[in-house]
Amino acid sequence: MPVNQTLSNFSDVAFQSAFIIYVLALVLSLIYYGRMQGVIDARRALARAEKKELVAVGDGGSTVVDDVPELAEVERLEARANKFGGMTQSLVWLGIIVHAVSVVLRGLATNRFPFGNLYEYVLVTTAFMMIGAAVVIQRKEWRIVWPWLLVPILALLFFGGTKLYADSAPVVPALQSNWLPIHVSIVSTGASIGMLSGIASLLYLLRIWQPQGQERGFFGTIAKPLPSAKKLDAMAYRTAILTLPVFGLGIVLGAIWAEAAWGRFWGWDPKETVSLISWVLYAAYLHARATAGWRNWKAAWINIAALATTIFNVFFINMVVSGLHSYAGLN
Repeated sequence: MPVNQTLSNFSDVAFQSAFIIYVLALVLSLIYYGRMQGVIDARRALARAEKKELVAVGDGGSTVVDDVPELAEVERLEARANKFGGMTQSLVWLGIIVHAVSVVLRGLATNRFPFGNLYEYVLVTTAFMMIGAAVVIQRKEWRIVWPWLLVPILALLFFGGTKLYADSAPVVPALQSNWLPIHVSIVSTGASIGMLSGIASLLYLLRIWQPQGQERGFFGTIAKPLPSAKKLDAMAYRTAILTLPVFGLGIVLGAIWAEAAWGRFWGWDPKETVSLISWVLYAAYLHARATAGWRNWKAAWINIAALATTIFNVFFINMVVSGLHSYAGLN
Protein backbone atom coordinates (compact mmCIF):
# COMPACT_ATOMS: atom_id res chain seq x y z
CA MET A 1 0.00 0.00 0.00
CA PRO A 2 1.42 3.46 -0.92
CA VAL A 3 2.76 5.70 1.83
CA ASN A 4 0.96 8.96 2.56
CA GLN A 5 3.93 11.29 2.49
CA THR A 6 1.93 14.24 3.80
CA LEU A 7 0.99 12.40 6.99
CA SER A 8 4.56 11.15 7.27
CA ASN A 9 5.87 14.71 7.11
CA PHE A 10 3.35 15.84 9.73
CA SER A 11 4.53 12.97 11.93
CA ASP A 12 8.12 14.18 11.61
CA VAL A 13 7.06 17.73 12.48
CA ALA A 14 5.16 16.44 15.53
CA PHE A 15 8.24 14.46 16.59
CA GLN A 16 10.44 17.55 16.35
CA SER A 17 7.83 19.65 18.19
CA ALA A 18 7.59 17.09 20.99
CA PHE A 19 11.38 17.10 21.32
CA ILE A 20 11.43 20.90 21.65
CA ILE A 21 8.63 20.82 24.24
CA TYR A 22 10.50 18.21 26.26
CA VAL A 23 13.64 20.38 26.12
CA LEU A 24 11.66 23.35 27.47
CA ALA A 25 10.22 21.08 30.17
CA LEU A 26 13.77 20.03 31.08
CA VAL A 27 14.84 23.67 31.42
CA LEU A 28 11.89 24.40 33.72
CA SER A 29 12.52 21.23 35.71
CA LEU A 30 16.16 22.24 36.25
CA ILE A 31 15.05 25.67 37.50
CA TYR A 32 12.61 23.91 39.85
CA TYR A 33 15.39 21.57 40.97
CA GLY A 34 17.71 24.46 41.75
CA ARG A 35 15.06 26.45 43.59
CA MET A 36 14.09 23.43 45.70
CA GLN A 37 17.72 23.15 46.77
CA GLY A 38 17.41 26.69 48.15
CA VAL A 39 14.11 25.82 49.84
CA ILE A 40 15.65 22.78 51.51
CA ASP A 41 18.63 24.81 52.73
CA ALA A 42 16.27 27.44 54.14
CA ARG A 43 14.10 24.87 55.90
CA ARG A 44 17.14 23.18 57.43
CA ALA A 45 18.52 26.52 58.62
CA LEU A 46 15.15 27.32 60.18
CA ALA A 47 15.02 23.91 61.88
CA ARG A 48 18.53 24.37 63.31
CA ALA A 49 17.64 27.82 64.62
CA GLU A 50 14.48 26.52 66.29
CA LYS A 51 16.48 23.71 67.88
CA LYS A 52 19.03 26.16 69.25
CA GLU A 53 16.26 28.33 70.66
CA LEU A 54 14.70 25.33 72.42
CA VAL A 55 18.06 24.36 73.92
CA ALA A 56 18.68 27.93 75.06
CA VAL A 57 15.23 28.19 76.66
CA GLY A 58 15.78 24.87 78.39
CA ASP A 59 19.04 26.20 79.85
CA GLY A 60 17.33 29.35 81.05
CA GLY A 61 19.21 31.59 78.65
CA SER A 62 18.51 33.28 75.35
CA THR A 63 20.07 33.14 71.91
CA VAL A 64 19.97 35.20 68.75
CA VAL A 65 20.55 33.52 65.40
CA ASP A 66 21.39 35.78 62.46
CA ASP A 67 20.58 35.22 58.79
CA VAL A 68 17.82 32.70 59.46
CA PRO A 69 14.73 33.01 57.23
CA GLU A 70 11.29 33.20 58.77
CA LEU A 71 8.75 30.46 58.14
CA ALA A 72 6.61 32.73 55.96
CA GLU A 73 9.62 33.55 53.80
CA VAL A 74 10.45 29.85 53.37
CA GLU A 75 6.86 29.13 52.38
CA ARG A 76 7.00 31.90 49.77
CA LEU A 77 10.21 30.44 48.35
CA GLU A 78 8.58 27.02 48.14
CA ALA A 79 5.45 28.41 46.49
CA ARG A 80 7.57 30.13 43.83
CA ALA A 81 9.52 26.94 43.23
CA ASN A 82 6.33 24.89 42.94
CA LYS A 83 5.16 27.15 40.12
CA PHE A 84 8.04 25.86 38.02
CA GLY A 85 7.18 22.31 39.04
CA GLY A 86 3.60 22.82 37.88
CA MET A 87 4.71 24.38 34.59
CA THR A 88 7.06 21.44 34.04
CA GLN A 89 4.22 18.98 34.54
CA SER A 90 1.96 20.90 32.14
CA LEU A 91 4.65 21.05 29.46
CA VAL A 92 5.34 17.33 29.86
CA TRP A 93 1.68 16.47 29.23
CA LEU A 94 1.65 18.78 26.19
CA GLY A 95 4.77 17.04 24.91
CA ILE A 96 3.16 13.64 25.45
CA ILE A 97 0.11 14.67 23.42
CA VAL A 98 2.28 15.89 20.53
CA HIS A 99 4.48 12.79 20.88
CA ALA A 100 1.39 10.55 20.63
CA VAL A 101 0.24 12.48 17.56
CA SER A 102 3.59 11.72 15.93
CA VAL A 103 3.13 7.99 16.64
CA VAL A 104 -0.45 7.93 15.30
CA LEU A 105 0.40 9.90 12.15
CA ARG A 106 3.35 7.60 11.44
CA GLY A 107 1.00 4.63 11.61
CA LEU A 108 -1.66 6.28 9.45
CA ALA A 109 0.97 7.29 6.87
CA THR A 110 2.00 3.66 6.34
CA ASN A 111 -1.39 2.09 7.14
CA ARG A 112 0.18 -0.14 9.79
CA PHE A 113 1.27 -0.08 13.39
CA PRO A 114 4.47 2.00 13.72
CA PHE A 115 6.77 -0.84 14.72
CA GLY A 116 8.53 -1.49 11.43
CA ASN A 117 12.03 -0.23 12.27
CA LEU A 118 14.20 0.84 15.16
CA TYR A 119 13.31 4.54 14.80
CA GLU A 120 9.65 3.71 15.24
CA TYR A 121 10.42 1.39 18.15
CA VAL A 122 12.29 4.19 19.96
CA LEU A 123 9.48 6.61 19.10
CA VAL A 124 6.84 4.35 20.66
CA THR A 125 8.92 3.15 23.63
CA THR A 126 9.79 6.70 24.70
CA ALA A 127 6.10 7.63 24.40
CA PHE A 128 5.22 4.78 26.77
CA MET A 129 8.01 5.87 29.13
CA MET A 130 6.74 9.44 29.21
CA ILE A 131 3.13 8.39 29.81
CA GLY A 132 4.15 6.05 32.62
CA ALA A 133 6.42 8.66 34.19
CA ALA A 134 3.80 11.41 33.97
CA VAL A 135 1.22 9.21 35.67
CA VAL A 136 3.62 8.31 38.50
CA ILE A 137 4.82 11.90 38.91
CA GLN A 138 1.37 13.44 39.26
CA ARG A 139 2.13 13.84 42.97
CA LYS A 140 4.09 17.01 43.77
CA GLU A 141 6.72 15.20 45.81
CA TRP A 142 7.88 13.28 42.73
CA ARG A 143 8.13 16.21 40.30
CA ILE A 144 11.68 16.82 41.46
CA VAL A 145 12.86 13.72 39.55
CA TRP A 146 11.84 15.03 36.12
CA PRO A 147 15.39 16.09 35.12
CA TRP A 148 16.59 12.54 35.79
CA LEU A 149 13.92 11.15 33.47
CA LEU A 150 13.87 13.79 30.76
CA VAL A 151 17.62 13.68 30.10
CA PRO A 152 17.76 9.96 29.08
CA ILE A 153 14.47 10.22 27.17
CA LEU A 154 15.72 13.25 25.23
CA ALA A 155 18.96 11.38 24.51
CA LEU A 156 16.96 8.44 23.13
CA LEU A 157 14.78 10.74 21.02
CA PHE A 158 17.78 12.66 19.69
CA PHE A 159 19.63 9.48 18.76
CA GLY A 160 16.48 7.98 17.26
CA GLY A 161 15.66 11.08 15.24
CA THR A 162 19.19 11.54 13.89
CA LYS A 163 21.00 8.20 13.68
CA LEU A 164 18.08 5.78 13.47
CA TYR A 165 15.59 7.75 11.41
CA ALA A 166 14.03 5.84 8.52
CA ASP A 167 11.62 7.11 5.90
CA SER A 168 8.06 5.85 6.10
CA ALA A 169 7.77 2.66 4.04
CA PRO A 170 6.08 -0.74 4.07
CA VAL A 171 7.64 -3.25 6.43
CA VAL A 172 9.77 -6.16 5.28
CA PRO A 173 7.83 -9.40 4.59
CA ALA A 174 8.98 -10.97 7.87
CA LEU A 175 7.10 -8.28 9.81
CA GLN A 176 3.88 -8.44 7.81
CA SER A 177 1.94 -10.25 10.48
CA ASN A 178 -0.87 -9.56 12.92
CA TRP A 179 1.56 -10.57 15.66
CA LEU A 180 3.65 -7.42 15.06
CA PRO A 181 1.51 -4.91 16.99
CA ILE A 182 0.71 -7.44 19.73
CA HIS A 183 4.24 -8.65 20.41
CA VAL A 184 6.14 -5.38 19.96
CA SER A 185 3.64 -3.19 21.84
CA ILE A 186 3.74 -5.47 24.90
CA VAL A 187 7.53 -5.82 24.81
CA SER A 188 8.01 -2.05 24.42
CA THR A 189 5.59 -1.39 27.29
CA GLY A 190 7.49 -3.79 29.53
CA ALA A 191 10.84 -2.33 28.48
CA SER A 192 9.68 1.25 29.12
CA ILE A 193 8.43 0.42 32.62
CA GLY A 194 11.67 -1.48 33.28
CA MET A 195 13.75 1.53 32.26
CA LEU A 196 11.83 3.72 34.72
CA SER A 197 12.49 1.12 37.42
CA GLY A 198 16.21 1.07 36.64
CA ILE A 199 16.46 4.87 36.80
CA ALA A 200 14.70 4.79 40.18
CA SER A 201 17.30 2.29 41.42
CA LEU A 202 20.11 4.55 40.21
CA LEU A 203 18.62 7.46 42.15
CA TYR A 204 18.17 5.18 45.16
CA LEU A 205 21.89 4.36 45.16
CA LEU A 206 22.73 8.05 44.87
CA ARG A 207 20.46 8.83 47.80
CA ILE A 208 21.87 6.15 50.14
CA TRP A 209 25.36 7.40 49.23
CA GLN A 210 24.21 10.93 50.09
CA PRO A 211 21.64 10.52 52.92
CA GLN A 212 19.12 13.28 53.59
CA GLY A 213 20.63 15.96 55.79
CA GLN A 214 24.15 14.54 55.39
CA GLU A 215 24.90 15.46 51.77
CA ARG A 216 28.50 16.33 51.02
CA GLY A 217 30.30 17.81 48.03
CA PHE A 218 29.17 18.06 44.42
CA PHE A 219 27.11 14.87 44.41
CA GLY A 220 25.54 15.85 47.70
CA THR A 221 24.34 19.09 46.15
CA ILE A 222 22.85 17.14 43.25
CA ALA A 223 21.16 14.61 45.52
CA LYS A 224 19.77 17.13 48.03
CA PRO A 225 16.28 17.64 46.49
CA LEU A 226 15.67 13.93 45.83
CA PRO A 227 13.04 11.98 47.78
CA SER A 228 14.16 9.64 50.55
CA ALA A 229 15.96 6.39 49.75
CA LYS A 230 12.94 4.48 51.04
CA LYS A 231 10.58 6.16 48.55
CA LEU A 232 12.95 5.72 45.61
CA ASP A 233 13.45 2.06 46.46
CA ALA A 234 9.68 1.59 46.69
CA MET A 235 9.20 3.17 43.25
CA ALA A 236 11.86 0.91 41.71
CA TYR A 237 10.28 -2.15 43.31
CA ARG A 238 6.69 -1.37 42.33
CA THR A 239 7.55 -0.61 38.71
CA ALA A 240 9.67 -3.77 38.50
CA ILE A 241 6.64 -5.77 39.70
CA LEU A 242 4.80 -4.50 36.60
CA THR A 243 7.79 -5.03 34.33
CA LEU A 244 8.24 -8.73 35.06
CA PRO A 245 4.82 -10.03 33.84
CA VAL A 246 4.42 -7.52 30.99
CA PHE A 247 7.91 -8.07 29.56
CA GLY A 248 7.60 -11.81 30.13
CA LEU A 249 4.28 -11.91 28.26
CA GLY A 250 5.92 -10.06 25.37
CA ILE A 251 8.66 -12.71 25.21
CA VAL A 252 6.12 -15.55 25.26
CA LEU A 253 4.05 -13.96 22.48
CA GLY A 254 7.25 -13.44 20.49
CA ALA A 255 8.00 -17.15 20.84
CA ILE A 256 4.53 -18.01 19.52
CA TRP A 257 5.07 -15.70 16.56
CA ALA A 258 8.51 -17.25 15.98
CA GLU A 259 6.93 -20.71 15.75
CA ALA A 260 4.50 -19.45 13.11
CA ALA A 261 7.17 -17.51 11.15
CA TRP A 262 10.31 -19.66 11.56
CA GLY A 263 8.95 -23.05 12.61
CA ARG A 264 10.37 -22.99 16.15
CA PHE A 265 9.47 -21.33 19.43
CA TRP A 266 13.00 -20.60 20.56
CA GLY A 267 16.32 -20.58 18.73
CA TRP A 268 18.68 -18.60 20.99
CA ASP A 269 18.77 -15.75 18.52
CA PRO A 270 20.82 -12.86 20.02
CA LYS A 271 17.76 -10.67 20.63
CA GLU A 272 15.81 -13.55 22.15
CA THR A 273 18.73 -14.46 24.40
CA VAL A 274 19.38 -10.94 25.71
CA SER A 275 15.64 -10.38 26.23
CA LEU A 276 15.52 -13.53 28.35
CA ILE A 277 18.58 -12.37 30.31
CA SER A 278 16.85 -9.04 31.03
CA TRP A 279 13.71 -10.83 32.22
CA VAL A 280 15.74 -13.15 34.47
CA LEU A 281 17.51 -10.14 35.96
CA TYR A 282 14.19 -8.45 36.74
CA ALA A 283 13.02 -11.67 38.39
CA ALA A 284 16.30 -11.87 40.32
CA TYR A 285 15.90 -8.27 41.46
CA LEU A 286 12.39 -8.88 42.79
CA HIS A 287 13.56 -12.06 44.52
CA ALA A 288 16.57 -10.29 46.06
CA ARG A 289 14.45 -7.32 47.07
CA ALA A 290 12.14 -9.66 49.01
CA THR A 291 14.99 -11.63 50.59
CA ALA A 292 16.37 -10.76 54.02
CA GLY A 293 19.89 -9.42 53.74
CA TRP A 294 19.39 -8.21 50.15
CA ARG A 295 16.92 -5.39 50.81
CA ASN A 296 19.50 -2.71 50.15
CA TRP A 297 21.96 -1.54 47.51
CA LYS A 298 22.81 -5.11 46.46
CA ALA A 299 19.35 -5.71 44.99
CA ALA A 300 19.39 -2.28 43.32
CA TRP A 301 22.51 -3.22 41.35
CA ILE A 302 20.64 -6.20 39.87
CA ASN A 303 17.89 -3.86 38.66
CA ILE A 304 20.49 -1.57 37.12
CA ALA A 305 22.04 -4.57 35.36
CA ALA A 306 18.59 -5.34 33.92
CA LEU A 307 18.36 -1.74 32.68
CA ALA A 308 21.80 -2.04 31.06
CA THR A 309 20.91 -5.26 29.24
CA THR A 310 17.65 -3.73 28.00
CA ILE A 311 19.48 -0.75 26.52
CA PHE A 312 22.15 -3.07 25.12
CA ASN A 313 19.42 -5.15 23.47
CA VAL A 314 17.71 -2.14 21.90
CA PHE A 315 20.83 -0.67 20.35
CA PHE A 316 23.82 -3.01 20.14
CA ILE A 317 21.91 -6.19 19.28
CA ASN A 318 19.74 -4.42 16.70
CA MET A 319 22.50 -2.40 15.08
CA VAL A 320 25.67 -4.49 15.38
CA VAL A 321 24.90 -8.17 15.93
CA SER A 322 23.55 -10.18 13.01
CA GLY A 323 20.51 -12.35 13.70
CA LEU A 324 16.94 -13.06 12.74
CA HIS A 325 15.91 -9.75 14.31
CA SER A 326 18.47 -7.70 12.39
CA TYR A 327 15.79 -6.15 10.19
CA ALA A 328 14.47 -4.25 13.20
CA GLY A 329 16.67 -1.28 12.34
CA LEU A 330 15.78 -1.20 8.65
CA ASN A 331 12.74 -0.40 6.58
